[in-house]
Amino acid sequence: MAMQDRAIRTRQAILSAAAVVFEERGYQAATINEILTAADVTKGALYFHFQSKEHLAQGVLSAQDGDISVPRACKVQQLVDMGMLHAYRLQTDPIVRAGVRLSLDQQALGLDRSGAFERWAEALTATLEAAYAQSELLPHVRPKETADVMVGSFAGVQAMSQALCDYQDLQHRISVMLRHVLPSVVLSSVLASVDLADGRGERVFTELRELREHDQRESAAAAAG
Repeated sequence: MAMQDRAIRTRQAILSAAAVVFEERGYQAATINEILTAADVTKGALYFHFQSKEHLAQGVLSAQDGDISVPRACKVQQLVDMGMLHAYRLQTDPIVRAGVRLSLDQQALGLDRSGAFERWAEALTATLEAAYAQSELLPHVRPKETADVMVGSFAGVQAMSQALCDYQDLQHRISVMLRHVLPSVVLSSVLASVDLADGRGERVFTELRELREHDQRESAAAAAG
């Protein structure tokens, strides 16, 4: 168990270091040696977990996903929470920032950047389909098309926020984007009760953290009993 824990910590240290290097340098300019230095691990330890720079980048791209939402009775609120939570994590988590940088890096030759977009589109589509089944959406809505529009809109808004102020106003910009997009998708009676406040992402993040801590305590109590 101790060896497994050490391996998990080493892998996370490598991913965290790679995230810093990829965000600062971009995929093409980043080198394995820079990541080794930042992670303070041996080349053997790095290659035990990741076979190449491309595998490292894919690890960062996958790691940005994390917990993306808290289940809600109102699926439109769940959809909003997904976007606002990701905005908050992008502001506060280097791995998420690096994952977004890699996703939008058109100079990343040879790196498949489609996965992050596809995973987000699939998650939003599933949530929109659930909202449609609960009669929360307007009759004309096609969940997959709407999901693609929202993923593309988020990518553009976050790129603008990064260029203008290093993501400092991202939660506000995502809130504004949703206030413009959702009226064409969601029934007005449903939308009236949805929380679109700028600080929503941080509150959802805190809720998720408390849920994880509660689950960990429950697991520890069950193991001890």
